[in-house]
Amino acid sequence: MALSTELQRLIDVSAPLWAGEAEVVRTYWTSPVRTMETDLLWIRRQCSKEFNGSGIGEYKNMGVFMGPLMELQEVFPNIDTGGPNSISRHYVLDLIETLKDEYEHFCLFSDAYDRIKPDDVPSMNPHELATWDEDVALTSLRHGHIAEHGKLGIRASRFTEGGYCTLFREGMRAKDIGGEFALANGLIASACTTIFEDEFGHMLEGIAGLDSEGWSAGEFKLMEELVVDQLQHRVRMRNAEFSFPLTEERVQDIFAGKIEPEPFDYAAAEARLHAHAAE
Repeated sequence: MALSTELQRLIDVSAPLWAGEAEVVRTYWTSPVRTMETDLLWIRRQCSKEFNGSGIGEYKNMGVFMGPLMELQEVFPNIDTGGPNSISRHYVLDLIETLKDEYEHFCLFSDAYDRIKPDDVPSMNPHELATWDEDVALTSLRHGHIAEHGKLGIRASRFTEGGYCTLFREGMRAKDIGGEFALANGLIASACTTIFEDEFGHMLEGIAGLDSEGWSAGEFKLMEELVVDQLQHRVRMRNAEFSFPLTEERVQDIFAGKIEPEPFDYAAAEARLHAHAAE
């Protein structure tokens, strides 16, 4: 069950930008821009994405928490009714699992925040979280792609969601960094390890699953353009989230491909495809 040439090409053009997003996070851990305040800032911003984030076609663009919650309420009367509007019980189960996972991720980062913060800083309050300009731009771009290109725009957005789990992968590695941020690094690594285990398999299925959609060569070419645009916005989003550890010159170098690409785990993707086919 090999991946198509088109999908492999999509992975190849994405890999340098995945690596760029990883470099942002990896650089931040030991960057002179890092302070207690910037740690609290990026965790608040990440909690905003986990609690209010929207950009990949969630129900009515209501976000990763309220979207599934409102959809569950609306589909409840139609579960397995057998009629034209019938909703599969397994679809509903997937919604519930998605809601649980996303909310757990918010809780994990919030718990880390409350352990790290000074006593005079209020605990995490999700209703006071704010987004930032670069994240707004990324969300707007995704919504525009979805509005203009429909299902293909949704699939492109799902392909780029999470940036190949680079934040969580680099977050796990923070545990090996000592110094004045050792406590924060350990808490961040613990949260990221749990989230990575949740997200990596789903992400691989989303990427590898593109080959089952029956896209034409022209549609794959358009998707490639959308994906590169979104991933470049992701690099800028992540750099701003972490208080700009990378210079603009370095960002431009990354966009030009002057970076070692992030290796893609083809073996894990194949295993996921086989497992999915066997279900």
